[in-house]
Amino acid sequence: MRLGITMFATDLTMLPHELAKEAEERGFASLYIPEHTHIPVARTTAPPTGDATLAAEYARTLDPFVALAAAAVVTERITLGTGILLPAQRDPIVTAKAVATLDRLAGGRIALGVGYGWNAEEGADHGVPWKRRRAVVREHVLAMRELWTRDEASFAGEFVSFEASWSWPKPAGRVPVLLGGAPGPTLFAHIAEYGDGWLPIGGAGIREALPDLRRACADAGRGMVRVVPFGTVPTPEKLDYYASIDVEEVVLRVPAGGRDAVLPVLDEYARAHL
Repeated sequence: MRLGITMFATDLTMLPHELAKEAEERGFASLYIPEHTHIPVARTTAPPTGDATLAAEYARTLDPFVALAAAAVVTERITLGTGILLPAQRDPIVTAKAVATLDRLAGGRIALGVGYGWNAEEGADHGVPWKRRRAVVREHVLAMRELWTRDEASFAGEFVSFEASWSWPKPAGRVPVLLGGAPGPTLFAHIAEYGDGWLPIGGAGIREALPDLRRACADAGRGMVRVVPFGTVPTPEKLDYYASIDVEEVVLRVPAGGRDAVLPVLDEYARAHL
């Protein structure tokens, strides 16, 4: 079973390209970093963590593509991903170009962990119709796939529309799209239609949800997709459990801090689990 890591990368944490290099040297398989474009000061949306106050780090996230480009040039093998990207808040044509360029620079090592978003005020500033954000994400990802895979790409949807167009570079390979979120019929239908896997945050309830995900994939004429538990604090028992349900990759959480806080945790994880 492959082990990756995720860190809530900000302007106050260890630099992502340094973290990627240290993780690769220790044998970790992947590094994922999050995205928030901004956090409106006046908010009614509750923090996703259940805390009374939103942690300051949410307002300090780095641009994931710039950060991962820096990581790409100092590494050779490690998968570099977003955990998570917010496609509803991004122009899909511009984002498709950025992803394709990044994947070319990284030699086909980019993965997109994708989410629907939780902060209504943040989405509103991007013009996202909040109750329809899942439909927006779907069209944005489908439109990006067209631009990545077709010499002359076009798309006609409710939220995205463009005539036959040229857009290079193409990604070096197929960019996997892993959808994050709690299990349910809507998420699983979207994964089966246009995703390459499920990114369950925290990893609770996976075993019980697998039959529903497998059924959704079968209904769409597909085989079972990847399941990548995300943000896990590892124990031997927890990793054994994931292995028992045929999980092939787990992404472990490391603290959002400087080198002195992060590297000892990387060393501990590597000694205990790699």
